[in-house]
Amino acid sequence: MSPVLAGVLQLLALTAALALAYRPLGDYMARVYSSEKHYRPEKWIYKAIGANPSAQMRWPAYLRGVLAFSAVSVLFLYALQRAQGVLPGSLGFAAIDPDQAFNTAASFVANTNWQSYAGEQAMGHLVQSGGLAVQNFVSAAVGMAVAVALVRGFARSRTGELGNFWSDLVRGTVRILLPISVIGAVVLVACGAIQNFAAIHEVGQFAGGSQQWNGGAVASQEVIKELGTNGGGYFNANSAHPFENPTPFSNLFEIFLILVIPFALTRTFGRMVGSLRQGYALLATMATIWLGFTALMMWTEFAHHGPAFEVAGGAMEGKETRFGIGASAIFSVATTLTSTGAVNSFHSSFTGLGGGIQLLGMQLGEIAPGGVGSGLYGMLIMAIIAVFIAGLMVGRTPEYLGKKIGTRQIKLAACYILITPALVLCFTAAAMALPTPGNSMANPGAHGFSEVLYAYTSGANNNGSAFAGLNADTQWFNSTIGIAMLLGRFLPIVFVLALAGSLAEQKPVPETAGTLRTDKPLYAGLLVGTILIITGLTYFPALALGPLAEGLAS
Repeated sequence: MSPVLAGVLQLLALTAALALAYRPLGDYMARVYSSEKHYRPEKWIYKAIGANPSAQMRWPAYLRGVLAFSAVSVLFLYALQRAQGVLPGSLGFAAIDPDQAFNTAASFVANTNWQSYAGEQAMGHLVQSGGLAVQNFVSAAVGMAVAVALVRGFARSRTGELGNFWSDLVRGTVRILLPISVIGAVVLVACGAIQNFAAIHEVGQFAGGSQQWNGGAVASQEVIKELGTNGGGYFNANSAHPFENPTPFSNLFEIFLILVIPFALTRTFGRMVGSLRQGYALLATMATIWLGFTALMMWTEFAHHGPAFEVAGGAMEGKETRFGIGASAIFSVATTLTSTGAVNSFHSSFTGLGGGIQLLGMQLGEIAPGGVGSGLYGMLIMAIIAVFIAGLMVGRTPEYLGKKIGTRQIKLAACYILITPALVLCFTAAAMALPTPGNSMANPGAHGFSEVLYAYTSGANNNGSAFAGLNADTQWFNSTIGIAMLLGRFLPIVFVLALAGSLAEQKPVPETAGTLRTDKPLYAGLLVGTILIITGLTYFPALALGPLAEGLAS
């Protein structure tokens, strides 16, 4: 079987699996967030944290819950890393340096999972399982809660109430993420992923010395790392490591985990607003971009550019021979079009245009299908922008799902889409202008610029994948990328919740003959065009200096 055919068949199998899971998972999540019943374990959690799960919150109170919980999480994870040297289960590793501890705490709480360290050489079992893995669950649940709050803003009227953050957080964790993770961990263990708390041990003697490995609760962390679109690996090689991703089947299963909840949330959205066709329109938009990017990535990596590529059957440098080019390309697109950041190949070794596709995927705002929760609310923001543009074309006040998109709503949406580009471009410009950050670049010219641009794009968009070749474990990059991750996560949430509150207060507008049908293919096409044009106009100059220049020169 040719490598191209193998890649296409894997893509078809993945699409079929996602289609089978779409309806039951989407409907189940809608029931979870609409239910008024609280299970006994959930009541124990509410009692422990002193929360009233039945109290309805307006958007400022909901936002305070998000920010307070996340701030406590950052402080806890920072303290846990700083105290690692005196805690049990440290495997003899010392405390993490202050700048790296801040960067890691900000990264995992912001659902970014950017790692400027080698996990097996820095973090013990307690920090990995009691700190990082816990944040994999709750940071994903926070994103889902914010998305559901925005959906309620469309579904409700004449009230500013968006639900209860603590109830949404606990339900998302207990009823959705935990059950799927338990099943997924069993599958990964069956595939060969390790699950233990073994100490460091030698695995072989070599002429130059010995090789040492430590075990860990890898399968359980791997499954939530993908399912929650987190991306932080137990080992430095991430999902290219055989302990995390042992077989081609486990690789395809992990891609499925990355995509299944973000895609299924469009069904949840349609069910909660009372129109499944609206959810299908968002699904069609996400799927069109995802399939288009995947096809383009596979073409760039399989294209032959000389004898070496001809012999290898494509650009095999930096890719695992267990997976090959097709599976690596599918994984790469899935992880950069979501806020996952997991990698099963060396992104810096992709072709110049392939690296540009990875960058562009993150710069779209990671909305196709995007992160768990963040993909849905990011796509809904773009849907509002598209409706506004259509209203300008015909001279009619824009409406979306029976809600008027007025001055306040479009200002909030505009602020949302401007935050991450401002963070990415300003921090990249500062790093390139100052003398010290440039010393971390392993490559000169366009590729070196792409390394820096990729790092801040990954951080500000809460992706977490690394282009590699850039030494990010410095005070400058640990601090600035940490700031970019926190601002890139929580500033957009402020505008999302403010927008949700303004929509929930509105009186529904009846549909008329002049209302734009947002459940039709025409609107889905307009939405795809809006996304690509906004991103292209924002990032094209930076992309032209990096991956485009490199790709055209090769």
